[in-house]
Amino acid sequence: MTTQSLAAVKAHFSQVIDEVSSTHQRVTVTKNGSPVAVILAVEDYESLMETLEILSDPRARSDIREAEVEMAGGEAYDEAQVRAALAARRR
Repeated sequence: MTTQSLAAVKAHFSQVIDEVSSTHQRVTVTKNGSPVAVILAVEDYESLMETLEILSDPRARSDIREAEVEMAGGEAYDEAQVRAALAARRR
């Protein structure tokens, strides 16, 4: 993530947008030396919103915690096992 003044962002706005879009690096915009905004790629914003939605769901959080406990206990599956399980569900 980089930090740029509002004046610098305004002077090179198109370039800043192109950079953010292509590199997925966030830009913190400052005004009078204080951070006031963040510019990020739409894809990154949508990913953040999806993450917030998942984490706001109590059942999803519970499922994640359960999975973490299982992984810590050595219960892990490789790609072939996961694909086989998914294929079995489709039948």
